[in-house]
Amino acid sequence: MGIKKSLAFESCSNYGFVKKAVKRFMPGENLSDAINATKDFMQKGILTVFTHLGENITQIQEAEEVKNHYLDVLENIHNEKIKTEISLKLTQIGLDLSFDNSLLFFNQVAQKASEYLNFVWIDMEGSAYTNTTIDFYRRTKLLNENTGVCLQAYLKRTEKDIQSLIDIRPNIRLVKGAYKEPKEIAFKDKSDVDKNYLQLAKFLLTQVKENGIKAVFGTHDLKIISEIKKLASNLNVQHEQIEFHMLYGIKTTEQHRLVNEGYKLKVLISYGSAWYPWYMRRLAERPANVGFVLKNIFSN
Repeated sequence: MGIKKSLAFESCSNYGFVKKAVKRFMPGENLSDAINATKDFMQKGILTVFTHLGENITQIQEAEEVKNHYLDVLENIHNEKIKTEISLKLTQIGLDLSFDNSLLFFNQVAQKASEYLNFVWIDMEGSAYTNTTIDFYRRTKLLNENTGVCLQAYLKRTEKDIQSLIDIRPNIRLVKGAYKEPKEIAFKDKSDVDKNYLQLAKFLLTQVKENGIKAVFGTHDLKIISEIKKLASNLNVQHEQIEFHMLYGIKTTEQHRLVNEGYKLKVLISYGSAWYPWYMRRLAERPANVGFVLKNIFSN
């Protein structure tokens, strides 16, 4: 990083608002911070998912370093006897540079996770990566049962993507989506995104009931959560068969309520020194992200 960029980073990251926002959504920059937060969550019956911030690396050596980091993470959480999963972006392990190398690195992480009875999620990135990510997941799922992929409800293609994966009994985490996408491929109105989310959720719950797939609902939308509960009840899907994922620091009251009601709940904990560029990119990509952050800084 050049001197000017470094100074800009230091100056911006010291803004009170930025610091407050990041402190609200991250327990700290280090793996140890994530581990300590997980220990606290476990006492409340809440499990976690770790993600080391970073994406779009430019050298294969960086990708290997990320892979080695996640191998160390798996070793650490095993030694600490904590229950957590990991979630990573494929561009963080070199997808932009080499599909084959990134597949190799990911499989090494997934195999290590399997040894420790752990699980690895593939985060979905912008729509330019959707086809490649789904192909990547299809290939790795044949080798690693303990893997899942994140799919985005605001993309119009997602229903077909889910259906195309059913034959491999996928593990799917459904989110709304946070990247800026053109109207030709993504729903723009919140009502349309919500409608599609619930339609996809109903299909996934049906597959949970009929085929035993793992379906996870990543959302902080209380109306969506309430509707998913109703859909599950109508389909006779048991509480313990449903899993929700939420971000660290957001809707904490609802997190505890879900656990008390008997649902599985995992909190996504982000950490790493790359928080500032990651945070600013997410805010810049969609105006809705800014509103989401502001709303949740001052609420539980």
